[in-house]
Amino acid sequence: MTRITRRSALASLLATPALAQAEWRPSQPIRIVVPAAPGGTADISARLLAPYLQSHYGQNCVVENRSGAGGVIGTSEIVRAAPDGLNLLLGNIGPQAIGLSLYRSLPYDRTSLLPVAGTVRGPNVLVVHPSVPANTLPEFVAHLKANPGKLSFGSPGVGQSPHLTGVWFNQATGTEAIHIPFRGAGPAAVELVAGNIQYMWDNLTSGIQQIRAGRVRALAVSSADRNFTLPDIPAARETMPELAQFDVNTWFGIFVPAATPRPIAEALNRAMKSWHETEEVKARWREMGGVSLYGSLEQYAAFVNGEIEKWGQVIRKEGLQLDAG
Repeated sequence: MTRITRRSALASLLATPALAQAEWRPSQPIRIVVPAAPGGTADISARLLAPYLQSHYGQNCVVENRSGAGGVIGTSEIVRAAPDGLNLLLGNIGPQAIGLSLYRSLPYDRTSLLPVAGTVRGPNVLVVHPSVPANTLPEFVAHLKANPGKLSFGSPGVGQSPHLTGVWFNQATGTEAIHIPFRGAGPAAVELVAGNIQYMWDNLTSGIQQIRAGRVRALAVSSADRNFTLPDIPAARETMPELAQFDVNTWFGIFVPAATPRPIAEALNRAMKSWHETEEVKARWREMGGVSLYGSLEQYAAFVNGEIEKWGQVIRKEGLQLDAG
């Protein structure tokens, strides 16, 4: 007969995973900082995630837009925030990958944030105002060449994916245009529809509604292949030899301050896995022409690091450098 001592009973309890360490849960409200204006994919992702986390944890979850400086302002706020799981950044390819090489000086670096889980990824789409006399990308390039430096293109901010997509496009095609940065994709799209700018490389995930409504004309997507939501719109690299290597996908996801304890990051990652599995989220990504970017902590970190390296090479090759702010 085995004698059960107080010590052995305690050891048995501690060996039980559910009792050894309880799942982290927030005891106060959560905030998600979006480093861009309302209306873009980052904002859409955050406002889709916030009510789920609120329901999941039973704590208020608010979205705060902190736009400006290509995402640097909002990112910096979370870098400085308490690493307690209550301060989340809905980051993106701009400040979390491109900006790390594009800007000469930043108040943070690649080690300042811990990647938790992605939300969505998708291509950018070249959209033009209906007044632009071009129905194909080669026709548009010819129009740009006939009017060097006269057309303007918008973006959600300097250093964001649509900006660098436009820079790469102009370099590859030997065209010139005036870049006009806005404080988010939403404001840029408003100006495009109004005819105050002539074109932009918009995130397909946020620009699809304007295309479907006929307010802008789509000429190409930036990804290597066509997108399932716009099967008749070619990939840019299909259309011209100069664009044979053209391949850009933008992406979004949650980050927390680097010092956040791993159990907190793991708990948030598990909550986001459940969120991704809901029919509401699956349907929204399909509607937006995006693809789920969920992965484990390690998978998401590897993805982000790969993007940092990719864009670092592109930016160094082109000799692009800007001052932050």
